[in-house]
Amino acid sequence: MSIIYVLIPIAMLFVLIAVGIFFWAVKSEQFDDLDRQSMSILFDDDPKPVIKDNEPKDEQ
Repeated sequence: MSIIYVLIPIAMLFVLIAVGIFFWAVKSEQFDDLDRQSMSILFDDDPKPVIKDNEPKDEQ
């Protein structure tokens, strides 16, 4: 029965840590834009042109 006197404060400490991490995440704006990341997977990025330095330029 005496173990409960140890487990209750440990459980309360874990809850306080979890609540603190949650409020830190909200404060640092982790949950602001949830739709952008889910939609960005649907669209391809525009490919950038490859420029090679070794090729001579065409001069006419």
